[in-house]
Amino acid sequence: MLPQEVIVKKRDGERLTPDEVRFFIQGLTDESITEGQVGAMAMAILLNGMLMDERVAMTEAMRDSGTVLKWDLDGPVIDKHSTGGVGDNVSLMLAPALAACGAYVPMISGRGLGHTGGTLDKFDSIPGYRTQPDLDLLYKVTKEVGCAIIGQTPDIAPADKRFYGIRDVTGTVESIDLITASILSKKLAAGLDALVLDVKVGTGAFMATPEDADGLARSLVEVANGAGCNTSALITDMNEPLATAAGNALEVANAASFLLMEDIDPRLWDVTVALGGEALYLSGIEASAQEGRAKMEAAFRSGAAAERFDKMVAALGGPVGFLDDFERHLAVAPVKRDIHAERPGYVTRIDTRGVGLTVVELGGGRVRAADPIDYSVGLDMLAGRGALVDEEAPIARIHAKSEADADRAEARLRQAYRIEDQPKPDYPTLKGRIG
Repeated sequence: MLPQEVIVKKRDGERLTPDEVRFFIQGLTDESITEGQVGAMAMAILLNGMLMDERVAMTEAMRDSGTVLKWDLDGPVIDKHSTGGVGDNVSLMLAPALAACGAYVPMISGRGLGHTGGTLDKFDSIPGYRTQPDLDLLYKVTKEVGCAIIGQTPDIAPADKRFYGIRDVTGTVESIDLITASILSKKLAAGLDALVLDVKVGTGAFMATPEDADGLARSLVEVANGAGCNTSALITDMNEPLATAAGNALEVANAASFLLMEDIDPRLWDVTVALGGEALYLSGIEASAQEGRAKMEAAFRSGAAAERFDKMVAALGGPVGFLDDFERHLAVAPVKRDIHAERPGYVTRIDTRGVGLTVVELGGGRVRAADPIDYSVGLDMLAGRGALVDEEAPIARIHAKSEADADRAEARLRQAYRIEDQPKPDYPTLKGRIG
């Protein structure tokens, strides 16, 4: 079999056999297929698409390009994936709560991409926390604590890393087929029994329209189930930041307050509990998503989720008893500035992508992959849609490393918010389920 033969077949819109897909992914992994050939195949897939059996074959081949974790535990292994947003720190609360409910959660997460924040960057703001442990430590912490939130190791789906790098420079990132295989190959390599997906839609999401979000959700759900993992997706709103904080240390502090039941953002609570309930249902721990939600709520209210979070942080090298004094451990920006509306009114629209880019410009995200991150900077006290903003209630508080940075952030943030005399109807956070 020759790579060019497989490329030509897909170029001409024909269906690839599972053997042809596996051959191509093997060549991608061992680099016997050139970057030019990989780029040509990616463009052929982008233009002509793949049928469902081709998507499943590609996802499984990429999953199997490296280590697939095997577990010997007394409960189901489950995980969650979000397509990315602003102020989306759900994983920090969700994983320990699921562990408190009897699940095991080896959560392989990513770093920030574009205007969206990354779970690993948030954990990197916790001193000592190891986001890149070896597999032995991942197994140990997952078994003993019930959850471990880490980054992709070189052993996990190596084909995806090379494929994504080539797609990034050949204009083929947007392919739903390849997005599906990229996301699921890493998740399914964790040896999951069940997976719940959070597909974002709105001004701060990669899927800006309901049609695009629905298409991606259906592709992910059908392929994951086709590959043997019980999976469903919730479509959730990203027309405003999910939490009232955006920025790494600030989102960790927000999550800590949530886990301690001291200060909880309502939209964040709704999404976290709904995803957890769905996961407990998919894994068979509970008979319905509604019962799963009730169990999640109990895990938070009892303090069991907070206890698991503290144990996970310590087991992966972070401070012992982190939640007892979390503010002492997190970096603080030297400049803080409250931003008030020019006249009193109600927030009617938010350019959430603009809010995320404000954090990036402050230094809390990356323009290039190698850029360092300032974990202290970002935004909190973010007003949501429908909120009244006036001389008492700000649009947001900026945390910056200099007054000049705060000036630039203020200008961008004001552009991202629309303030009007009357509030508009509220919009639901949970927009639908695919499963």
